Amino acid sequence: MSRSRQAGYRLLGSRLDYLLHLRPVEWPVMAAHTAVGYLLAVGVRGAAEGDHLGPALLGLVLWVVCLNGGTLALNSAFDRDEGDIAYLRNPPPAPAGLGAFALAFMVAGQLAAFVLPPGYRVAYGACLLLSVLYSVPPFRLKAVAGADWLINMIGFGTLTPFAGWASTGRPLGPGGAIVLLAFCPLFAALYPLTQLYQIEEDTRRGDRTLARILGVRRSLDIAVAAVAVAFALFAWGASRAGWPSAGTGWRWIVMTLALAAWLAVLIPWRLRGSAWSPIQHQRGMYRALAAWAVTDVAVVLTWAI
Repeated sequence: MSRSRQAGYRLLGSRLDYLLHLRPVEWPVMAAHTAVGYLLAVGVRGAAEGDHLGPALLGLVLWVVCLNGGTLALNSAFDRDEGDIAYLRNPPPAPAGLGAFALAFMVAGQLAAFVLPPGYRVAYGACLLLSVLYSVPPFRLKAVAGADWLINMIGFGTLTPFAGWASTGRPLGPGGAIVLLAFCPLFAALYPLTQLYQIEEDTRRGDRTLARILGVRRSLDIAVAAVAVAFALFAWGASRAGWPSAGTGWRWIVMTLALAAWLAVLIPWRLRGSAWSPIQHQRGMYRALAAWAVTDVAVVLTWAI
């Protein structure tokens, strides 16, 4: 047990287990992706001037802590993982009532969301429903290969940055819609990569996850193809935004660097991944998450400045 976790137990006792299963280590990642939508809506200059900042911050906290944290805790309540899971190494056993706690946490966020614009409330409600369908028996769509993929593509990929945009109440134009849509296939690439290191445990549990059905090679083939689709959509959105005009060359360079970050992760993984251990696949997952972060930054630099 790490020293920080020991200190947490001294401070909170067994209540720390509930907090750990909300996986706060992941919150900065989710917050950054949610904030992309806000920055696309108001621009970097508008954000610096505090444009719609209050609603955006409230929306971000509700989405990241209540909805996303609650979703991860709800998932833990039914998975009963023994090995490492995303953003939580050596997870403690799921405490009593974790599922009810997680669901109450998400519902509280939905109630608080009624002070925000309608688009945000609808997106939150849709993701709350998807979370329940994903984790809770008898639905438990996370154990249905393909259904788990689709839910995460929609929820994390597109609806998360849309929530950041929708918290401002501003209408979503065609250009913005294309950029947000591009994150859907981008998460289609990331999702199987988050499962590769858990194939053995999912097999023991009987969960037919996407990565387990596809295997390592085909999971990585799909990831490469999905990244190509995502960046084709980014290019389409760029054309709609008038990037071919003079003075936009640097924007193409920035997005090309983001694509290069993904290829630097995926190509070596595809070439050698069949022989990798679960630990190596887990490291690959975190490198892919870094490529995702690079893409978020690139999108903000090219569309919000």
